[in-house]
Amino acid sequence: MPFDFDCVVVGGGIVGLAVAREMAGHGLSTVVLEAESLPLTHTSSRNSEVIHAGIYYPEGSLKAQTCLAGKALLYDYCERRGVAHRNIGKYILAVDAEDEAVLDDYVVRAAANGVTDLEWRDTSDMRRAEPAVRCTRALWSPSTGILDTHAYALALQGDLEADEGLLVCGSRVARAEPVSGGWSLHLEGQDEAVRTRRLVNAAGLGAVELARRTEGLTPEHVPQAFLAIGHYYTLAGRSPFNHLVYPTAGGGGLGVHVTLDIGGQVRFGPDVTWVDEVDYAFDDSRRDQFIEAIRRYYPALDPERLAPGYTGIRPKITGPGEPAADFVVQGHETHGQDGLVNMFGIESPGITASLALARLVADRLGVAALDTAAQTATVGSGS
Repeated sequence: MPFDFDCVVVGGGIVGLAVAREMAGHGLSTVVLEAESLPLTHTSSRNSEVIHAGIYYPEGSLKAQTCLAGKALLYDYCERRGVAHRNIGKYILAVDAEDEAVLDDYVVRAAANGVTDLEWRDTSDMRRAEPAVRCTRALWSPSTGILDTHAYALALQGDLEADEGLLVCGSRVARAEPVSGGWSLHLEGQDEAVRTRRLVNAAGLGAVELARRTEGLTPEHVPQAFLAIGHYYTLAGRSPFNHLVYPTAGGGGLGVHVTLDIGGQVRFGPDVTWVDEVDYAFDDSRRDQFIEAIRRYYPALDPERLAPGYTGIRPKITGPGEPAADFVVQGHETHGQDGLVNMFGIESPGITASLALARLVADRLGVAALDTAAQTATVGSGS
């Protein structure tokens, strides 16, 4: 039987769309299958919308490599495609001696990752730059930014469709089975299977479960899935901040930090709570914990200005008390199945890394990277 497509990408989030754009750009017939009725329903639309610099991740990790490469690619792409973004910069704060030691570690780690533009700021510098902020010292990250993730997704989808690719929503893959030369995908509620030469599992929160429904994958190649919900509060009225403001990281995330969206709205978050299912209900009982965390660096906070914003859930592959896992981009060299790439644990900095991750997937599938002016870094081959 003939194949319907050269490549099927399962998952219509930012990373799935970036991968599909990459594959279609090589002239491969490509379709994105999204289980929900709309793309960007989950993690891609429920985050801080930050373009990360690449500071925090272990040296040599896939997160570090794809974040640094992806940042350059993303800024270039947003500029060329007219996607709203701002290279706004970020301050990472120390409010005591313990935090200052953490900042020292960040400088070392960032330099090992190739991030060499961090600058120290003292209290007098901070009074001028961010007068509402309390700290003993800070690191300035000039390459951190923000973007409109929905506009970015529309641009990726537009590129995909310009190369005759498709995004098909409401298409949940019930199981995948290897066939000679490719894969057969059985969709819920459909009698006919979809046949493809290449299959990319970019299903985000559902990636582990899809892998369990993929024939030929042995259990040691499918990680355990964990879910962590984060809450975001918004701040009513005029912003007291001029840049992004972060405390030191801990507890499975980057702390309750300050982000600004493209319209200038202030958001505080996210916190980290481990959960057993995908449920985006907002738990306002966490307000007091937010107030305490925010007042460590913004003592003038008026709690009456805090309003519940939204929640997001991260697709983690390590659980409470365990070190954060690296991205997993798993190809034939790991699981032994031709034409299949699984993407596990693609949380932050997934959006920043998305274009670099797309190139890595193409490489795993034997497809050369697209040429762009922003190719300033090489993504490693480790998984």
